[in-house]
Amino acid sequence: MSDQPPTSSPLADIPRLLAAAPHRPLFLAGTFAVMLSMAWWAVELTSIRFGLAGWPQPSIPPLYAHGVLIQYGLFPLFMFGFLMTTFPRWLGRPDLPRTRFLPVAGCLFGGYVLAHVGLLALPRVLELGVALMLLGYAIGVWTLAGVLRASVAERKGHARSCLAALSLGTLGLAIFLAYLFGAPAECALLAVRIGTFGLLLPIYFTVMHRMLPFFTGNMIKGYPVVRPDWSMPVVWLLLLAHLVLSWRGELGWLYMVDVPLALVFAWHSLTWRPWRAMHPGILAVLHLAFAWLPVAFVLFAIQDVVYATSGQFILGRAPLHALGIGFFGSMLVAMVTRVTQGHSGRPMQMGAVPWLCFVLLQIVALLRIRAELGGDMYLWLVIAAYGWLLAFLPWVLRSAWIYLTPRADGKTG
Repeated sequence: MSDQPPTSSPLADIPRLLAAAPHRPLFLAGTFAVMLSMAWWAVELTSIRFGLAGWPQPSIPPLYAHGVLIQYGLFPLFMFGFLMTTFPRWLGRPDLPRTRFLPVAGCLFGGYVLAHVGLLALPRVLELGVALMLLGYAIGVWTLAGVLRASVAERKGHARSCLAALSLGTLGLAIFLAYLFGAPAECALLAVRIGTFGLLLPIYFTVMHRMLPFFTGNMIKGYPVVRPDWSMPVVWLLLLAHLVLSWRGELGWLYMVDVPLALVFAWHSLTWRPWRAMHPGILAVLHLAFAWLPVAFVLFAIQDVVYATSGQFILGRAPLHALGIGFFGSMLVAMVTRVTQGHSGRPMQMGAVPWLCFVLLQIVALLRIRAELGGDMYLWLVIAAYGWLLAFLPWVLRSAWIYLTPRADGKTG
């Protein structure tokens, strides 16, 4: 008989690995969500443009389904993974036990998958999926609120801002669930607006406000770390105003909030001196991704001013997708790649696969903006949707493999 101890199979190690740190199960779920959301939307757009006999249609307008499931399902999987890892560190608290983050991952991703199944003409399954997602949000918000309450840290502004956005997102998802059970259609529109301007953008901006100067200062000698105290409350106030005005259809007043937002975001981008942060690549992509934020709001501002002065609504959803694909999508690749490299014990480098994804995603953003500028719009939409899948597939496969394998440096987590 051999004296060698029995070895476990790689598959047997997967549950242990996924329970080792919050980012592992939630980021892994997010990588699948990146493909699932756009795969359904790509086929739906193909059906609209070219016709697909027998393709089942959702019980709600496809645009609502697309907006809600991407904003409340895809991106928040990564956001919860990041915040459940960093919240305790920001606030001087112990790491969260797996009993607190695994239920969030299970409910949020399980509900997200069920909701997509429900889009195949199964309305009860859609309702169940969204309800399960809402449960995941409630557990996650309660957990992070407990960390905040227990903290004696002096500076809690970034944590409070993120928690406020997640709480507002929980409300938005509850409103959408009410719509699924018969509430007026304006509830669905409100949920979509909350997802963009009350959930995603406040969290993205808050995290960049804290982390982008910090990351840059750690890598660039003599870099001045600038985190103005005034900007987060100003951005919150303007975003909430945009949310309400756009939901109520008061488009003629939007320039009063979008012009200041464009100026604030441009000021941050320039103040953070991206020209000093173009090396290494893993730092450069954070600044390049952030540059989409002022670009998006310049487009919003142009759209608003033209509408207020002439009554013409130009640019369509181009500003929204400069924000959604350009900023949210690019920053997702940049930030998740950085966290993945650092928390897997790998060199803090961008690498060929993340660079490929990032570059292709810039093209996808431009294609989606192009779709609003005339011609065969749905053809451009189809091209952009399949372009997203092509851009992300290698990155998804690489990232999933990292989350399912031990750290390269042999450490736990």
